[in-house]
Amino acid sequence: MTDAAATAVDETTERFDLTQQIRDAILDAQFAPHQRLIEADLSEKYGASRAAVRTALLNLAGEGLVERLPNRGARVRAISVDEAIEIVEVRIGLETLCARKATENLTDQDAAELRNLRAAIEVAVTSGNLVEYSRLNQELDRRIRDLSRHATATQLLERLRAQSARHQFRLAFHPGRAARSAPEHIAIIDAMLSRDPAAAEAATRAHLTGIVDVLHGME
Repeated sequence: MTDAAATAVDETTERFDLTQQIRDAILDAQFAPHQRLIEADLSEKYGASRAAVRTALLNLAGEGLVERLPNRGARVRAISVDEAIEIVEVRIGLETLCARKATENLTDQDAAELRNLRAAIEVAVTSGNLVEYSRLNQELDRRIRDLSRHATATQLLERLRAQSARHQFRLAFHPGRAARSAPEHIAIIDAMLSRDPAAAEAATRAHLTGIVDVLHGME
């Protein structure tokens, strides 16, 4: 590889990594909705070039996490409750598809891992550890996407989840939500362990429909 080619690869890697770093910071609420994202500040914070920062912000604007303002740079885009509801409605179609495909693809090793995850979810809810419960929910979602082996649905879901991450975090701590959602997640796992694609699809739909109902209550 020539020096020029190596430099180009390094720059591409830098921009990809920086996009991920800023994305994670937004999802972890290090940047608030409507907060301005100033290129010079981000360049200093992450030790990246201004060009890399600019590219990262463009990438995140394409994902719907950042909005570009005419002559004012960029800021974190706020997602309204109405938009969060629309996102979940779209997720219903994609996640039910993934649940069906994942169940059809399930191996014995996958089943064992799901049983462990099921047990961990029950422990987290019983102990009232909502932070851990939220993390395990995300892990279950990721496992189902991975097991589905449906690249297009996975890509779309990851983008949608990034946009609605803050509302998902609020949902996890909504009064009584864990007590209701835990059995819903367990029902999804049990349907998958029974190798019943239709039941996994139905359980996923019921769970997400419940999320829509809760979001309507937040309006």
